[in-house]
Amino acid sequence: MNIVAILYLAIAAVCGQTAGDKMKIAIIPQPVSMEIDAGTFELHPSTRLVGNAAAEPVLRYARQAMGTATGFTLPIAETPQDDFPNIIFTLKPELQTQLGKEGYRLTVTPKQVVIEAAQNNGLFYGVQTLRQLLPPDIYQDRQVRGVRWTTHCVRIADQPRFVWRGLHLDVCRHFMPKAFVKKYIDLLAMHKMNVFHWHLTEDQGWRIEIKRYPKLTEIGAWRKETIIGHARGDKALWTFDGTPHGGFYTQDDVREIVAYAAERFVTVVPEIEMPGHAQAAIAAYPELGTTGKPVEVLTYWGGCIEIFNVEDTTIAFLQNVLTEVMELFPSEFIHIGGDEVTKQPWKDDPRAQAKMAALGLKNEEELQSWFIHQMDAFLAAHGRRLVGWDEILEGGLAPGATVMSWRGQAGGIAAANAGHDVVMAPGTHTYFDKYQADPATQPLAIGGFIPLETVYAYERELSHFLGDKI
Repeated sequence: MNIVAILYLAIAAVCGQTAGDKMKIAIIPQPVSMEIDAGTFELHPSTRLVGNAAAEPVLRYARQAMGTATGFTLPIAETPQDDFPNIIFTLKPELQTQLGKEGYRLTVTPKQVVIEAAQNNGLFYGVQTLRQLLPPDIYQDRQVRGVRWTTHCVRIADQPRFVWRGLHLDVCRHFMPKAFVKKYIDLLAMHKMNVFHWHLTEDQGWRIEIKRYPKLTEIGAWRKETIIGHARGDKALWTFDGTPHGGFYTQDDVREIVAYAAERFVTVVPEIEMPGHAQAAIAAYPELGTTGKPVEVLTYWGGCIEIFNVEDTTIAFLQNVLTEVMELFPSEFIHIGGDEVTKQPWKDDPRAQAKMAALGLKNEEELQSWFIHQMDAFLAAHGRRLVGWDEILEGGLAPGATVMSWRGQAGGIAAANAGHDVVMAPGTHTYFDKYQADPATQPLAIGGFIPLETVYAYERELSHFLGDKI
């Protein structure tokens, strides 16, 4: 297997300039190469977006992306015109050997803009770079008058270094409406990121409609209140807001968001947590837990002691859930969590102990590995690949699994050296829910401190360990 360690949750670079140029042009991420030429290109209401039928989805996106702020309804055509500058989109499959599947070339002259790529996602990223070259008002969600929509003339060649460029969103601790999720995807696309990791189930809420099991959202999507601040210290001192919180995405919502992301060349990878972080599901169906007793959807942060039992009926339940998930998400990868599993419930559950004895397993870590193997084999049989947090290494890694390493780097390095694909997402470098400046001036964060320069420095640290495996 080709071993790939992928930088996760971080934008690749800040700005680009040609050596010796007096001006600086900020492009995020920094292009592989950029040369700045004399002159400017100006966008007019009659500027044509020129391309063949194969490129039409990108042309339609470009018209929308540059039309809101400018007020221009740029015409789409298959041939350029002489009266006004054109923006020409050209698909050249032969460029794949030079720039890969997602690379592009962008040439801006006073008379025209030319974007060339092997595939449409390369053309799309060229549009993102062109937008960054235009005045910042291009990102306004309303028409802006009195602006000359000009850009410097440049020659740019660019291609991504990482095949997985992702950002994670947890909508379980706090539900985010569909409009926010779309805005989030727009921000990913703007920075040429291509994976939206959508964390949909947790102790504090189950957020995706599963037709076969309606209680997952009827009960599991709602909690009675939410802790104020951090869940630390004496529990008697914890305070709660007394306000019910919840929400979920219907399957039609999910289809809409997946389609919206696909138009922006973003793949949505869903996360369905198991065997831990399962309290919302167990609140809906107590028989899924190790005691069978009713529990509430969790109202505070941190781990809990409720985990799925290992009965055949529970394995079948979760595989039925994954079946509906796979129908909604075309992603090759399905994330099953696997993190922070408190093993005590299995130690106290005679059924779990009997399962371990029957399978000849030495400990609960191997039982978790067996559990993950069931999901790995099930997903593989349906042409999908399993992703899990680095705890899935404990007790032995499922053969087809991809590891997302969050507890530092050791798990990811071990998995990469064993031939597994890895997404590096260490909490020490890539977690944007930590403080990035003085905590007194920022909203409540999970804790810790990760300034932006720490994120940018991470690739250099990773290279020290993995070298050419990146």
